[in-house]
Amino acid sequence: MSLSDPVTVIASRPDEARLSLAELLARRGTPLNTRCGGRGLCRGCEVELHAGELQALEGGEAVTAVPKRPVRACRVRALPGRPFSIVVPARSLLRHEPAVVAEFRLGVPWAQDPLVADARYGAAVDIGTTTVALLLTDLTTGKSLAGASSFNAQVRFGEDVLTRIQRCHEDRSAVATLQRAIAVETLQPLLEEACADAGLTPAAVGVMVVAANTTMQHLFAGVDPSPLGVHPFTPVFLEHRIHSPGDLGLAFGGPGAVVHLLPGPAAYVGADLAAGVAATGLLYREGLHLLVDVGTNGEIIAQEGGRLLGCATAAGPAFEGAGLTSGTRGVRGAIERIRLEASPFAAHLGVIGGDLPPLGICGSAYVDFLWEARRTGVIGENGRFTAAFAASAGEALVADAYGRKLRLHPQGRSGPIWISELDIARLLQAKAAIAAGICTLLERLGRTASEVRTVFLAGGFGLHLSLDHAIGCGLLPGFSPSQIEVVGNTSLGGAFLALNDRSALRDMEAACARFECIELNLEPGFESSYIDHLLLPG
Repeated sequence: MSLSDPVTVIASRPDEARLSLAELLARRGTPLNTRCGGRGLCRGCEVELHAGELQALEGGEAVTAVPKRPVRACRVRALPGRPFSIVVPARSLLRHEPAVVAEFRLGVPWAQDPLVADARYGAAVDIGTTTVALLLTDLTTGKSLAGASSFNAQVRFGEDVLTRIQRCHEDRSAVATLQRAIAVETLQPLLEEACADAGLTPAAVGVMVVAANTTMQHLFAGVDPSPLGVHPFTPVFLEHRIHSPGDLGLAFGGPGAVVHLLPGPAAYVGADLAAGVAATGLLYREGLHLLVDVGTNGEIIAQEGGRLLGCATAAGPAFEGAGLTSGTRGVRGAIERIRLEASPFAAHLGVIGGDLPPLGICGSAYVDFLWEARRTGVIGENGRFTAAFAASAGEALVADAYGRKLRLHPQGRSGPIWISELDIARLLQAKAAIAAGICTLLERLGRTASEVRTVFLAGGFGLHLSLDHAIGCGLLPGFSPSQIEVVGNTSLGGAFLALNDRSALRDMEAACARFECIELNLEPGFESSYIDHLLLPG
């Protein structure tokens, strides 16, 4: 279903009267991007109402059709027996192939000493908030046999961990629902896909090693993460755990098959970062080094002289396109590169997958835009479109009820591609949170960016990022490209390392024991640093 398809007519049955339109569409086989968990905080599930009438969930007022009226599907319901017509824009569909990163670079030597000695085959897994990657390995050789990746099926319950934590707090049955989404709906199919590619059956796999943030570890283990949502943010567990596959809803291996959950250091700096510390060798490097992971969440770890400290930033998922006018994840059809000319205005766009009609804008392109728009005078240091540009932009710059917005492409797969001043403000907030987190850790150590030997930039976002633009817009403040090493999916890398070399697990446990968690909201200089970084460098 997309704008190019015929308008679809749906009539709700009486037993579906309590469902939101988003839930109704999911039941009918058309799941939407309910990125905020159905709270009406984003436009991920927006559809166009062409004919008929819907009803608002709150207040019960009628929502009637006007030409191409945009409606957030999570905030309305169908009326029993009353037909209506909608069109679902392509960017609102939860059917796009994710650009999941399964590549990593190990910065340490490792021995062929598997975590489970009598297992022939094992799987390393990175459970991200948005995406999941699995790597099937021959443990006798350390050779990777096959990989598989997909969206985390939990995304339909909310874009970020806080949304999912809140869901569990409000409804205790949600823990089991979310566990099933990751184990049964996501991991089991990925394991079966990888096994099929390798010519094996899941019964041949004896061990799985999982790295994930603390909330994902809880949900995968079927443990209520609600305590992570309220001060003092106390996790139920952080330690290394071993489960049988059946306890988690998985089906692989024989009677002795096991699932290892890697240890994590803190509530919001999880096992995925502990795995990254091991994969990069951060723990044992001389001098000052940073590990920065900008994903759905933003985490930073600093190591110097054996001291290990880190923080999580409340950056939110803006760099994955959530809540932005034409935002999308890094999927096929997403704009991943932007180059601008100001006079006359022109936008040159690079799209994932080549010459495709653009679906929307993903994170790396938004970073490009911040730098390019500031460089060319399209926006000022505060992110607003400049008067000089506004006078020459012509029809490319328009105003609506939410402020001014710039058209980057006249006709993508869901209509014109826009970036608004409100979008820019949200990007600057995310950028400022990450930059201020980095600066706060360095200040704690009495160091500056120039004194950092290496910034290990982890995650898929880092692989597609222009380092010059990330530095230029202030996302990685004060660094030079020569200091930055892009290391890919270090969470998956650490899981692979632990699977093949049992000493890596000891390294992760040592890192967790030495870790100092910095709560940024308690740091006296963080707020002023955050405010400073809301501006774009000149």
